[in-house]
This record gives sequence, structure tokens and C-alpha cells, in this order.
Amino acid sequence: MTSNDTQAPEDTQSRGQRARVGIQRFGGHLAAMVMPNIGAFIAWGLITAMFIPTGWIPNATIGELVGPMITYLLPTLIGYTGGRLVHGQRGAVVGSIATFGVIVGADIPMFLGAMIVGPLGGYLIKLWDEKVGVKVAPGFKMLVDNFSAGIIGGALAVGSLFSIGPVVEGITKALGNGVQWMLDAGLLPLVSLIVEPAKILFLNNAINHGVLSPLGVAEALENGKAIHFLIESNPGPGLGVLAALAVFGPRAARATAPGAIVIQFLGGIHEIYFPYILANPKLLLSVIGGGAAGVLTFSIFDAGLVATPSPGSIIALMAVTPKGGHFSVIAGVLVAAVVAFVVAAALMKFGRDARREEREQQIANGGEVKV
Repeated sequence: MTSNDTQAPEDTQSRGQRARVGIQRFGGHLAAMVMPNIGAFIAWGLITAMFIPTGWIPNATIGELVGPMITYLLPTLIGYTGGRLVHGQRGAVVGSIATFGVIVGADIPMFLGAMIVGPLGGYLIKLWDEKVGVKVAPGFKMLVDNFSAGIIGGALAVGSLFSIGPVVEGITKALGNGVQWMLDAGLLPLVSLIVEPAKILFLNNAINHGVLSPLGVAEALENGKAIHFLIESNPGPGLGVLAALAVFGPRAARATAPGAIVIQFLGGIHEIYFPYILANPKLLLSVIGGGAAGVLTFSIFDAGLVATPSPGSIIALMAVTPKGGHFSVIAGVLVAAVVAFVVAAALMKFGRDARREEREQQIANGGEVKV
């Protein structure tokens, strides 16, 4: 065996390790942007579940909070946090300014855009401070700092307005076309390959109301029910992944996931679990698997609804289920939840990774290691 042959496996292993570390670091950055803001998502979810016209306590005045919170507040918090992680308060300010560019440039909640431009704004102002800011005379320091943050943030906001917005709209159109093609081809369970990732990017309303609902209305008029109404609104996948996080997830997720389950499953606000998956992207496989299993079960039992459930809670699903069809709907929801739970638990190695990270953090902080 030559020396090159001997070295090749080590080089391959080294590249594999570097790739794994890179993926873990990327996931860690996403989590660091999302998890500190989970409280804001829960607040929005509670207000939405309770006060929208189809909520528990409809109130038009309080319900006006829902749109601005998901459109402006939540993306801005993510952009702010992303910028702060890169370059402290100055990065947070520039990241927030830049985030408003992507918010105005799209008609959907810009969480993905905020995750891009927030850290980018922090990086650009950090680069300025390291290359130019250190050379500024003390007497002009405050003036230059303020103007540099304003100019860089404003320029990035304008650039984002004309770039990321159109790109996301293109993604939305492509996803809608993909869902339509799969439905036409009769590949119904495979629709979850598009629907579930689209939901995580907060394109759920575009997919549901733009593609699935019109098809469902036509089907329901002809046959009295339609499976299309169950594809996006099924609360099973979200329930499964949240339950797995509550049992096997990191400490922060274990503390908040039970409350999120109530908001998602009973309140019908699916968006509440999206940040958990954005913080740990591999969990996307769990909701895809759960969604596909649920759709397959709906198909086997000939399940369907008479109208779009709003919001997508188990209670709303039961309310628009035709007489005699409740068992088939519940079966699909439960199968989706179980599959999503099992896949998510396996991806999190049944809590072993979370416990190891917590022990490492305790050691790093000089505390005792709790077994």
C-alpha cells in the first residue's frame, strides 16, 4: 500500500469532520438567532389563537396586532439578534435596518430574509469598524459611527428590497407549481416534500390558500369533501416534533415546547413550531415524514373535509369533517404525529446530544457536572 493510499482515508475523514462541524456551526447560528425570540413567537401565537375572527375570543381591535407582529416585529427581532451576534449593538442596529428592506420587498413574513440580512448587516459594519473606524480621530468617533451605521444599514435595506423579495416570490411560485404537478400526477403523499419545507419558510398560507384550497373547493362541490383541505392544515406533524423536543430537545426547547403544543394543536397556529425547526434544520425530515404518513393515511381511509379549517387546530378540523368521517381524519393526524415524533427523536439521538451539550456547557462554565 502506498503512502498516498494510506493517507486518503484520513483526508476523507478529515473533510467529513470539517463538513459536519460546518453544518453544526451553521445550525448553531440559526438557533442563536431564533431561540432567544421564542417568547415573542409564543406571544403572537396566543394573540392569534384567541382574538382572530375564528379564534377563541374574537376581538377585532386586539386582532389588529396579529398582522403587524408577524410582518414587522418577529422578522425584525431575528434580524436584530443576527446582527448582534456578529458585531454587538452596532451590528444589531444595522441588521434591523436591513431587515426592513426585505420586509417591505415581499408579501410574506420575511423570517428567512431576516436570517440572511441580519448577520450580513452585522458583518458589514464590523468590517467597516475594523478597516476604517479604528483610524478615525477620537473627536469624530461618534459622528462617524452613527453615519456609517446609517449609510450601511440604509444601503443594505434598499438592496434587500429589490433582491431578496423577488427571489422569495419566485420560490413561492415554484413551490406552488410543484404542489400542483404532484396533485395532478396523483403523487399525493409526495406533496409533503414541498408543503412541509414551504411551511417552515412561512409560505404555508401561499401554498394552502393559493393552491390547495381552490382545488379543495372544486373537489368538495363535486364529492362533498376534499383531502386537499387536510394536507397543509394537518396539526399532526407539528405536534409530533414539538412533543419530541419537549422530551429529547435542548434545555431551552424543553422549557417552551409544551406551551407551543397547546398553541399549535389546540389553537391551530402552526407557525409556532417553525422557529424550532429553523433552529435545528435536520428536524425538517421529521415533519416531511409525518406529513407524508398523514396524507397516505388520509388517502387509505378516504378522509376529507368540507371546507378549509381555520385556524388549523384539531378542533377546527373536527368542525369541518363530514358526518361519519371523524375516525379517518383523527387516524391521519395521529399517524402523522407518531411518525414525526419517532423521526425527530431519532434525529436528536433520543436526547443524548442535548445532554452532552449541557454537560460540556457546565464544564465550560466551571460548574458541577450533573449526571
